[in-house]
Amino acid sequence: MHFGEVIQWRHDLHRIPELGLQEHRTSDYLAGVLDGLGLRVTRHVGGTGIVATLRNGDGPAVGLRADMDGLPLTERGDRDYRSQHDGVMHACGHDGHMAMLLGAAAVLVEERGFDGTVEMILQPAEEHGLGAKAMLADGLLRRFPVRAMFGIHNMPGHPLGHLATRAGGLMAGEDNFEIRVVGRGGHAARPQMVVDPIVIAAEIVLALQTVVARNVDPAAPAVVSCTEITTDGARNAIPGEVVIRGDTRSFSGEVRAVIEANIRRLAEGISAAHGGRAVVRYTHEFEPTINDAQAVAAALNAARITVPPEHVDGDTPPWTASEDFGAFLREVPGCFMLLGNGADSTPLHSPDYDFDDGALEVGVRYYVNLVRGVLPGPSAS
Repeated sequence: MHFGEVIQWRHDLHRIPELGLQEHRTSDYLAGVLDGLGLRVTRHVGGTGIVATLRNGDGPAVGLRADMDGLPLTERGDRDYRSQHDGVMHACGHDGHMAMLLGAAAVLVEERGFDGTVEMILQPAEEHGLGAKAMLADGLLRRFPVRAMFGIHNMPGHPLGHLATRAGGLMAGEDNFEIRVVGRGGHAARPQMVVDPIVIAAEIVLALQTVVARNVDPAAPAVVSCTEITTDGARNAIPGEVVIRGDTRSFSGEVRAVIEANIRRLAEGISAAHGGRAVVRYTHEFEPTINDAQAVAAALNAARITVPPEHVDGDTPPWTASEDFGAFLREVPGCFMLLGNGADSTPLHSPDYDFDDGALEVGVRYYVNLVRGVLPGPSAS
């Protein structure tokens, strides 16, 4: 195939970004390309999701996954393929991820060289951690069973076309918390008559900095961040309630449980000590991305065939950002790979970001080599 076609697919998809579970035009485009390549296309898996099946022999099945959704950002720049949807853009490179999967499908259809089935999984709603759960709830792995699943995410800050991953925890799980501090509001001139939830909340915010520092093993990465504080007060009134919202990151269920328990303990204890009370809501948003060692070995073998071995990092440091791919890895072994988008490239989630087309061929060739390594044909057995 000509890789100019992969670039064109990427640019077309970049023009039509859509938010999570609203990827209708994107889904139509992807289904049209995949159907044109001759794959069996199943639509509306978990909403706007797609599974395209390529069967070549009686061997086992593997899954390749790409995410579909954009971000609620207004794109800057004058590139000729800029977003046509005001206020939405592909600022995380999902257009590139989809184009690489389409390119891998095109090469595998044309060249084959494997024995088994490849399930091309196009997942909606990655950005808010909803799409993988929706596809799983819709029977993804029952309807399209695979023995392993693989995915790629581009990585600004890594050299263009370099590949990096690690066994074990690659990306963190994300939880959110909301602490509603209930006091007794009143006139700012009569503080002796109130239970001031602002004072309580301030003490809680400071105390939460000890959750990781004094409760989590220093060898276990974890983050607790308070990101928003709101009140129901006014300039001359002490409020009756304060809401603290925040975000936590961790790589294991044990650390997650320690963080949650200590947030509850501190918020409730400090509030009670001041005569108020705290209501804590703690939610699990993203599962950690925990790579399977055997799948990582297969991925690294494919990576070293695709690019020079010195461009492959098999023990890259963990990253505390989160990825919806982690929900799949709770159900089936797999490996998530990072693909360099340029050492000096614009960060993800920036209105100036753009996926570097120079990484597309590496991603396509990596996927093809991976499939042929995991599902070797008769001549390779």
